Amino acid sequence: MTTVNMNLLSYQVEAAAGKKPDFKILTFEYGEYPAEVLTFKDIFVNGCKIARVLREHSIGQGDKFAVFMRNHPEFVYALWAASATGAVMVPIDPRSRGDNLQYQLENSNARGVFVTADLLHEIDCLELDQNACPVLGVSYKELFGVAVGDRFPSLTEILAGPQTSPPDKRKNDANTPLEIIYTSGTTGNPKGVMVKEDRLGMYALFAKNIWRYQPTDVLYTGLSLTHGNAQAVDLIPSLALGIPAVFSHKFTKSRIWDICRQYSCTTFSLLGGMMMGIYSEPPGENDGDNPVRLVISAGTPPAIWHDFEKRFNVKIHEWYGAVEGGFAHNPPGMGPVGSFGKPLDGVMEMKVVRDDDTECGPGEIGELICRMVRGSTDVEYYDNQKASAEKTRGGWLRTGDMCHRDEEGWFYFDFRAGGGLRRQGDFIQPGHVEKIISQHPDVSDVCVYGIPAASGAPGESDIVAAVVSFPGKTVAPRSIFTACLAGLERNAVPSYIQVVAEIPKTASEKNLERLLKAEFSPRAVNVFKLNG
Repeated sequence: MTTVNMNLLSYQVEAAAGKKPDFKILTFEYGEYPAEVLTFKDIFVNGCKIARVLREHSIGQGDKFAVFMRNHPEFVYALWAASATGAVMVPIDPRSRGDNLQYQLENSNARGVFVTADLLHEIDCLELDQNACPVLGVSYKELFGVAVGDRFPSLTEILAGPQTSPPDKRKNDANTPLEIIYTSGTTGNPKGVMVKEDRLGMYALFAKNIWRYQPTDVLYTGLSLTHGNAQAVDLIPSLALGIPAVFSHKFTKSRIWDICRQYSCTTFSLLGGMMMGIYSEPPGENDGDNPVRLVISAGTPPAIWHDFEKRFNVKIHEWYGAVEGGFAHNPPGMGPVGSFGKPLDGVMEMKVVRDDDTECGPGEIGELICRMVRGSTDVEYYDNQKASAEKTRGGWLRTGDMCHRDEEGWFYFDFRAGGGLRRQGDFIQPGHVEKIISQHPDVSDVCVYGIPAASGAPGESDIVAAVVSFPGKTVAPRSIFTACLAGLERNAVPSYIQVVAEIPKTASEKNLERLLKAEFSPRAVNVFKLNG
């Protein structure tokens, strides 16, 4: 007899499907195209079909499979199937391209990938062993504007096919991996964080006790479900607590309030760098006339914090966290503007330290480290024991974030250690951007650096690429933007191209980016802005 473990997502959804099969729990909105609305029964029935595909490819307990798509129902079905079968899902950021995409598929040992038709060409561009990592199914939809192909199995047809039973051998242990979520790769290749399924229970507790969601709430986000934020703040709380949630295909600053009005959304989550974009939209007479009561944000620009709340008639709940661990929050009206908060009392310790691990004084910038008050502070990077051990050296989680605290114990983010640039919550490695630009036939030298983000988001940067042309050639900035758009995630594409005669160097041939920064002006004749 199979033991039912209600700590597992698959059993939670199956139970909800039995009690309220027609309850509309998730909505995926696509702008001008019809939305897809899911009931608990839909998730259970279609999750079983995805589980059957995994079984047919001999993907079972502990085996890895990838999901490469924007926000679509198929993501949720695949997550259910992973929970039911014990396979480990590898969600890949839909902005991933080229070497970065191939690295995640190969490093995770994915034995197959589900993909939407709009991103299939990115898979086709890779040098993948189709026997080792086949395309398991392609989802075709009207909004993709691409013809249905026959080279790979149609996920659309699979989901429209006959119903199937749940897997015979169900996973029953929540203390096993459910996902591998890759980091942004600040100091090299991204690392895959092993996320055990028992973490989902913590997300549900946070929803009740930290975000204080109510049964009457409707959650919303435009963040990618491949991002830990969207799962922790929206998807898992929705499924675990039975609170409806709405997901946009991708983030849209111009339509966000219309979406919230249309679907009666009472709370939404985002990264603080997105807030300036929303705030920069032309003011409307009905800005404050919306159903949203709470904005859950990470990295709100202090300059617009109060004005954003007043203009849109909302409250901001600021927080800090990472897929590896660590949590602090600043509830509405509690802490100072600009602070991401304090850790949970009695649950987590957090401090700012110098290089020798001595604690920094108030106002002094150092690395943020944290640990659980009870139990061990563990991080497991997939197939990387050395990095796992270093991440929790001395029993403390080393965040790599440079922060400070004030005299009252409130914490503030300053910048990312290790040379990475933070942009809308993602950490961008300059070397990755330089690699793509250096391959341009007209570029002789390049230096990528950051300037304070125009959004005002703390610790975030706008990206500048200073380029030098080969003798006798002229760099066309538009062609560099085009190359970057083709070879990089969209968030890594520079905001500005700065054309210079030479890149200043140190005696050891290191770039002197501070001199480039000193000469930079967005209005300079040698500076060109993307879409500018």
